[in-house]
Amino acid sequence: MPSPLFSASLTLARAIDYINHWLGRSVAWLSVFMVLLTCLIVVLRYGFDIGATATQELIMYGHSLAFMGAAAWALQRDAHVRVDIFFRRFSAHGQALIDFSGTLLFLLPMCLFLAWNCWDYVSVAWQRQERSADAGGLQWVYIQKSFILLLVASLLLQAVSQLIKTLAVIFGALPRHLPISHEEHL
Repeated sequence: MPSPLFSASLTLARAIDYINHWLGRSVAWLSVFMVLLTCLIVVLRYGFDIGATATQELIMYGHSLAFMGAAAWALQRDAHVRVDIFFRRFSAHGQALIDFSGTLLFLLPMCLFLAWNCWDYVSVAWQRQERSADAGGLQWVYIQKSFILLLVASLLLQAVSQLIKTLAVIFGALPRHLPISHEEHL
């Protein structure tokens, strides 16, 4: 039976997983929205000879939000790119050790590096209320740049969840290395 601290940690991991699952599923619907907007742009341009700069930029906003909002969800689902030469052959304990090490040595430093380097970029955009350089473009470039911080925050949270879950496997509190699905455990 896991200690109360371990149980609380697993509860935290489940909450983080739930948030990132919800965020990822929500932004996944942006794909449908972007396809419809692209069709609208094609009809306006080639059917009516009307340019739609703001609509084109809206697709870019949706694209950036979809990718940056779903990155942690992909990590949670183990849907990211993995160079898997030996990983599958390892036991659950060995896989957890590899994932723990990768999260600690690569993911967390990358997130911190990204946060450190993009903070000024995003804050200057907000201070200037940065707008599109194109005539007829959207006025909210600073919001789009903020999606980088969403990426960093969601990946950092998911990294914490991954560390907790891999430690649980390493110490035998979880029987296997699988994402904790919110449907199963909340």
